[in-house]
Amino acid sequence: MKLAVGNDHAGYQLRDVVHRWLTQVGVEFVDFGSDTKDPVDFPDIASEVGRALQSGQADRGLLVCGTGVGASIAANKMKGIRAAVIHDIHSAHQSVEHDDVNVMCLGAQIVGPWLAQDLIQAFLAATFSGGEEFRRRIDKLERLRDLEDS
Repeated sequence: MKLAVGNDHAGYQLRDVVHRWLTQVGVEFVDFGSDTKDPVDFPDIASEVGRALQSGQADRGLLVCGTGVGASIAANKMKGIRAAVIHDIHSAHQSVEHDDVNVMCLGAQIVGPWLAQDLIQAFLAATFSGGEEFRRRIDKLERLRDLEDS
């Protein structure tokens, strides 16, 4: 699995920790994040990560901002992207298993390095259950987005 990773200035504090850990555990990733503490707009980072998923350059995405909320809002504007703010282990895996979430959004002001690693591990290990009721709901989510495009 290849991961698209992005962070804004508020997520900068977790950037190196996440990159080192992903490298250590052998997760291939492409980085779209800010490498400074200088202000950057999270929608720009979210769009880069989203485009990487849409193009097939990456299988899943990870966005880190201050709370994860802004990044999630931005990413969810993109077709085919299902982003969720994740701050607990249960949500990290169940969001994938039931909702086929493909972008995890973390809040660097909410979670520390150890929890971030555990959350990312649970997110990456999870697979979509494929149940009919879950597929039906995801199809409805996509149709909602299509309504906005018309």
